[in-house]
Amino acid sequence: MADFLEKSKRYKVAGHIFEVSQGICEGFFAKFMDNYAPFVVDESSDVASASNLFAIKVEHSDEMPQYNEDVCQDEEGQQIHCGSIGEKAVFDFRLRGELTGMLICSKDYKEASLLIPNGTSFNLLKFAVNNSLMVLYAIASASCYTLLFHSAVVNYHGKGYMFLGKSGTGKSTHARLWLKYNEGSELLNDDNPVVRFFKDGENSYARVYGSPWSGKTPCYKNEDYPLGGFVLLAQAPFNEIKRLRGVMAYAAIVPHISGKRWESVIADGLHKTENLLAMNVPIWHLDCLPDEGAAKLCVANIAQDKKEP
Repeated sequence: MADFLEKSKRYKVAGHIFEVSQGICEGFFAKFMDNYAPFVVDESSDVASASNLFAIKVEHSDEMPQYNEDVCQDEEGQQIHCGSIGEKAVFDFRLRGELTGMLICSKDYKEASLLIPNGTSFNLLKFAVNNSLMVLYAIASASCYTLLFHSAVVNYHGKGYMFLGKSGTGKSTHARLWLKYNEGSELLNDDNPVVRFFKDGENSYARVYGSPWSGKTPCYKNEDYPLGGFVLLAQAPFNEIKRLRGVMAYAAIVPHISGKRWESVIADGLHKTENLLAMNVPIWHLDCLPDEGAAKLCVANIAQDKKEP
């Protein structure tokens, strides 16, 4: 059936399926969700009968409901106001102060509605859809040994290496340096990859997945690889790398993981997976310049680590 006739689609990201339905306009999925196309579920496949991690409906609203605000996050002109209406969670997404959409979720985050103000522009509507799905995905998957990271990730000879750091540290720059100077490197995702930890007796391991969310660099690959390691970046007038262990390793990854940490059940799920990653995946700290030497030093150390997933 042609896209403009479709009212809903299902997507599979890192093995988790979610459903999006809409009452906005014809051609909604092609216009506002083109970055999700590589992740569409083939309803004739063996996963067609699999249950949804969550389902969300996108619709216009003439008037937004009132809610009690708990927390406000503000980063580079993007604000998320978090609150509640009774037992329902509310996320109010704003760009430079302008309301783009309001996400209202059931108590268990299995069902949600995204309310879009009438007259919202193309760019603001797409912003609301992407942010709503990222937030809902991160929360709904927290109990499934799944984490949504703020990170750039490169596939290097069949393993994924993730670069962490504060905004402006140079994650994307360091990924580009790998692509330029470390042969066999390919960008998997530039902003929001997903990591899953699998517990299989003594053969427990982690994998990193591409996602529909990739920041300013369009890179929407439905691919996944064994997770080879994390690198926490810090700008410096020299290049120096060291391995982190124990509490230092745990502390290096936690700030770069999305989630609703003030809700205990979700926080417990995040902590469980974070702890497993810190114990089982190599984590490094790289003081660096934005140059070839940093990329070469990094790959020489972390890609030679002998601990296999």
